[in-house]
Amino acid sequence: MPWLQLKARIAPEQAELLEELLLAEGATAITLQDAEDDPLFEPERGTTPLWDETVLTGLYDDLEGLSAMLERLGAAWAEAMPGEPCPEIEHELLDDRDWERAWMDDFKPLRMGQRLWIVPSWHEAPDPEAVNLLLDPGLAFGTGTHPTTALCLAWLDRLAVDGELQGRRVLDVGCGSGILAIAGLRLGADAAVGTDIDPQALSASRDNAERNGVAEQAFALYYPEQLETSARFPVVIANILAGPLVELADEIAARVAPGGRLALSGILETQAEEVREAYEDQGLIMDEPDVREGWVRLDGRRPD
Repeated sequence: MPWLQLKARIAPEQAELLEELLLAEGATAITLQDAEDDPLFEPERGTTPLWDETVLTGLYDDLEGLSAMLERLGAAWAEAMPGEPCPEIEHELLDDRDWERAWMDDFKPLRMGQRLWIVPSWHEAPDPEAVNLLLDPGLAFGTGTHPTTALCLAWLDRLAVDGELQGRRVLDVGCGSGILAIAGLRLGADAAVGTDIDPQALSASRDNAERNGVAEQAFALYYPEQLETSARFPVVIANILAGPLVELADEIAARVAPGGRLALSGILETQAEEVREAYEDQGLIMDEPDVREGWVRLDGRRPD
């Protein structure tokens, strides 16, 4: 069965209304995409911004009454936004296909470092003898596909190879999916703690830990305010954003035990120096940045 697709290029302030109108006409799915390949690197905290020019698409399984639908959309827009022209809505028919299978085919196992792989649940592990993390791609939390997550996973793998992870405790600040803490445990850490302000992140971390055979007692999860103020860790990772990393520099740095290691990511190249200085001010020795696709990981150590 073919599908009907309605598509419009809109300004961010038009998105909410047009989405409501398309859903009211029976859209089975709505997507928002960047029209100009203009990435949003670091949005303001607490906001969900859109691109300056966004493509909004509605998908329909009912192919009848297209002309009447477009007329209703135009009339509803005119009533809600008098004097503002309705965005031009294009339409096309799409051949039927296995959309889920096509989406799954885009994601392959990813190798991180020497012996760590991220493997979607529908794939066989390329190297059964390696450390294989089962983690499916998602929109909300890290799955290894973004350079910042990949940089942190490679760092953990290197620590394990160098013997600096075995038997130690890991703190994952802003744990999201839990991928970094789980990787640390699978690579030899004795225990891990994850903190996040988002309850959905904590839930996702628990689910991923269970999927990867990580015992509940080995991976503790907290809201940041629940973590004991005296807790110190030999290995600390914070893959969030440059702004929060600077704001929280004193709190994050204080978690690094004497002789402990620190990795910071979620940082653009242009932001690296500011973040580095913030942690040097807290008494840490910071290394030169490791850069991948314009993103940076900063490594540090607290003196013994």
